[in-house]
Amino acid sequence: MSTTIPRLERPKQPAKAVKPGTPATSQTASGRQSQRWLAWIFLAPTILGMGLFTLVPIAASVVLAFFRWDIISAPTFVGFDNFAEVVQDPTVRVSFLNTIAFVIVAVALQLGLALALAVMVQEKMPAWLRTFFRSAFFFPLILSAASVSIFMRYLFNEQFGVVNWFLSLAGIPAVPWLTTPGGSAAVVILVYVWQNFGFSFLLFIGGLASIPVETYEAAALDGATGWRKHVYVTLPLLSPTTLLASVMAIISALQVFDQPYVLTRGGPGDSTRTAVMVIFESAFQRLEFGEASAIGVILTLIIMAITAAQFRLSKRFVFYQ
Repeated sequence: MSTTIPRLERPKQPAKAVKPGTPATSQTASGRQSQRWLAWIFLAPTILGMGLFTLVPIAASVVLAFFRWDIISAPTFVGFDNFAEVVQDPTVRVSFLNTIAFVIVAVALQLGLALALAVMVQEKMPAWLRTFFRSAFFFPLILSAASVSIFMRYLFNEQFGVVNWFLSLAGIPAVPWLTTPGGSAAVVILVYVWQNFGFSFLLFIGGLASIPVETYEAAALDGATGWRKHVYVTLPLLSPTTLLASVMAIISALQVFDQPYVLTRGGPGDSTRTAVMVIFESAFQRLEFGEASAIGVILTLIIMAITAAQFRLSKRFVFYQ
C-alpha cells in the first residue's frame, strides 16, 4: 500500500515596499516631467499666438486711447481728451445708436428664424432631408461677408437688380433699396441675418436633440400638444441654448462692419454707419488712432456690460435639466 506524501509549498515572501528614491520611482517622476514639457511644447504655439495677436493688441489699444498719434509723429499723451471728443462727436453718437438699433432688430430676427426652422427641421422631416437643410442653412456662414455683400449689392440695385426685376413682373415700381435710409437699413439687416442665422440654427438643433423624448410624452399625457408643447416644454428646456445663442449673436452684431461698409458705405448720410465703421474711418482714413482706440474701448465696455447683464438675468429665465 502506497502512501502519498503531501507536497510542501514554500511560503511566499511578502513584497518589499519600494522606498522613495529607488530607480522605479525616479523613472516615473522623470516620465511625468517629460509629459509636462511635452504638453507645454504643444500649447506654446497657441499661447504665443493668443499673446501676440490678441492680448498685446488689446493692451496696446487701451494704452493708445490715452494718446494722440497719427503714425507720422510721436505719440502725445492727452489723458481722457480722446474720450471727451468721442462723446461729443455727433457722428460717433449716431453710429452707436445705429448699432444698438441694428442689434435689436437683427438679433431678434436671427434667433426667431433660427429657432422656427430648427423646430421644423427637427420634427417634421426625414433624416436625409434634415441633413440637407443643416448643411444648406450653415453654408452662408462659411462664405466671405465681403463677397456676399458685393453679390447682394447687385441683387438690390435699383436700375438692374434682380429683386426689382421680379417686383416689376408683379407691377410694382422699382424700389430704391440702397439709396434711402429705410431701404438701406433693411437690406443690411436682411443680408446679415441671412448669412449668420445658420450658426444659431445649429445651436438650436443641438439643444432640441438633447431634450428627452419622454418629456414630450409626459407632456402629451397632460394635454400639452401642438403649440402648447413648445411653449411649456421646448422653450423652458431650450433656455440654456437660447442664452448661449443670444450672447454670441449680440456680441457678433455689435461688431458688424462688412455688410454696411460694402453695401452702403454707411449711407445714405449716416443711416447705416456703425461703431466699428467709425473706428475704421478714424484709424485708417483720418489717422486718428488714439480716437479710434477710445471708441474701441467704449465698444468693448458696452459688450462686456451687455454680456454681464445677460448672465445676471439668466438666473430668472434659464432652466437647467
